Amino acid sequence: MSGQADATPTGPLRRVMRGRDPREGHRAATPLELLFDLTFVVAVSQAASQLHHALAEDHVGSGLAAYAAVFFAIWWAWMNFSWFASAYDTDDVPYRLLTLLQMAGVLVLASGVAAVFEEGDFTLVVVGYVVMRAAMVAQWLRAAIEHPEGRSGALRYAAGITVVQMFWVARLWAPDAWAWTTFLVLVAAELAVPAWAEYRGHPTSWHPGHIAERYSLFTIIVLGEVILGSLAAVRSAVADRGLSAPVLLIAIGGLLLVFALWWIYFTGNEAGLTTLRTALVWGYGHYVVFAALAAIGAGLEAALDAAEHHGHLSTRGAGLAVAVPVVIALLMLGALHRATRTGAVGHTLMVVAGALVVLALGFSAPALQIGGAVLGMGLAVAATLAANLFTIRHRSERR
Repeated sequence: MSGQADATPTGPLRRVMRGRDPREGHRAATPLELLFDLTFVVAVSQAASQLHHALAEDHVGSGLAAYAAVFFAIWWAWMNFSWFASAYDTDDVPYRLLTLLQMAGVLVLASGVAAVFEEGDFTLVVVGYVVMRAAMVAQWLRAAIEHPEGRSGALRYAAGITVVQMFWVARLWAPDAWAWTTFLVLVAAELAVPAWAEYRGHPTSWHPGHIAERYSLFTIIVLGEVILGSLAAVRSAVADRGLSAPVLLIAIGGLLLVFALWWIYFTGNEAGLTTLRTALVWGYGHYVVFAALAAIGAGLEAALDAAEHHGHLSTRGAGLAVAVPVVIALLMLGALHRATRTGAVGHTLMVVAGALVVLALGFSAPALQIGGAVLGMGLAVAATLAANLFTIRHRSERR
């Protein structure tokens, strides 16, 4: 196993793909990975925007189902590339071109998000998703050819991904009555492929520090999209009726939520990502984290709509549109940090208590008014953060 991806060059434009050293020092995200992430921001933004529109029209059930489906396609394609790159990043011309193909695929996917929400039409989303996954198959086949030590696992990845993509395409012709059943079955199949390939084949040499950084960077990107979407909604509200007290309170509360959740996330580290089990728990659990964080932006926009008496969502519904994703993000972050022992949660009961307070504030939005409820949520999450930081510091001092 080579320490660097370019240790055995075969030419100026192409290098032999070898497994990276998982103990390699100073392993950081590459400029290509950062560009790759930015294309996914477009898809995340589209999903969150369409969720906001669904909430504003009080199409909560169908909107959440469409959002969960679309976000899975976005997250799963991003996650698979990130873990592959952690083990096999050669950064040569073939690697870059296949990555470019995946970036094109996510843009196709993003262009089909509206059709999923409005008509239940997954055609463009599936086309973009399959393009990304086909490029991923090509990467795994190259790894199988050029890295004999990891060939068994790479071939399992390629075979598993290929079979599942064939079924995704076939699903486009499935009867409407079977749409969600077949979707859930194929999601389960997608999730099973890495576990099967890693356990039955040669494990890939992913880098714990690199993986932790990649997830951290995507978290920042998702939170940035929340800020951007909320800012646009605030500007629209101010342009229509001036800066009102509810709009100001929602803006402050939203900023507190973003900052406190960011702080909670980044009090962890990669120390617990030492086994395949913890890696799968961490990697798969982030679907919920990323989806919940992005949904907070849609909830804040729905709250601003309610404050300005736009849309059809009730005040309580708008409060819950913010509270529910905050609660899910809090609880999942607590569970992940506990499961992987990254030390980011001082006490689980504090997280649960904070989540319950946020949920209660969501239900109390009619009494508190939407601005007061959102501000209260921000203060509740900030208090949860402070309590956990105090507990963590107290424990470290006792040691």
